[in-house]
Parts: sequence; structure tokens; C-alpha cells
Amino acid sequence: MHFDAHPDLYEEYLGDPYSHACPFARIMENKLCNRLVSVGIRTLNKHQKEQAKRFGVEIICMNEIKKMKKLKFKRPLYISFDMDAIDPAFAPGVSHHEAGGLTSREVINFINKIEVPVIGADIVELNPKRDNGITAALSVKLMKEFIAKMATH
Repeated sequence: MHFDAHPDLYEEYLGDPYSHACPFARIMENKLCNRLVSVGIRTLNKHQKEQAKRFGVEIICMNEIKKMKKLKFKRPLYISFDMDAIDPAFAPGVSHHEAGGLTSREVINFINKIEVPVIGADIVELNPKRDNGITAALSVKLMKEFIAKMATH
């Protein structure tokens, strides 16, 4: 599962197929996961829509966020969390602000309701140069939630 404001599915970005905007295209090309669900998306251009269709990526944009509550997983879950999935009002310390994102409470509630084992997680895109301490504190809180979820299964 992938939380982000952006789907990160570009074939290449600025000539680099290994850019920060491309990791999930590489993961899906190499069949490194069975199912990818990207939640919190707020920028989705034609190329990334095509890539999502090509790879069978499930995209949940913010304007359809109610679908997040209905998500069910049957297999263990790895969570990749980009801090810009959170609205900048709650997480200003990111490089690419996209208004209209998730609240910290929405994310914590979702994590707590996951019913399958969480086998790992990462948190990316915290930019200390743009932070006032709030984003770093939220990153720590989210990592604690991920670790608690991993410890309970």
C-alpha cells in the first residue's frame, strides 16, 4: 500500500527512470508486489493514469477517499508512506505541497483498522528545511503506529 499525493508511476522523470517520481513503475515492472493501492492522490496526469491502468494499480484520489474505509487486504501488507499524502496544514515539512490531503487522524484510524499483518513500512519525503517540527513529530507518530501494528501480528 502506498500513501502519497502523487502516484510515482512515471516511466521516467527528467530523463531518469530511477527518479523519486518513478519507483512504483519499477516495482510493478519487476513484479515485486501482487497488488498496489495508492491512497491520497491529488495529482494524476494522463501518463500516470495510463501507467496505473497498465500495471493494474488501484488509485484512490482524495475526492473519493471514502473508498479507503472499504479497503480489504488478504495478504500481508507493506506500507510506503510519503509525508505529502498528509495535508500541508498538518505536515508542512515536505518538498511538494499539495493542498487537500489526508488528516493525521484519518491515517492513524486507517492503520489501526488494518486486519492483515503489516510486514514492513517506510516513511519518505520529510524535508527538514521546510519543517517547523510538526512534520517530523508526525513522522515519528506514524512510525510508532506502524511498529505497533507489526508487533501485534
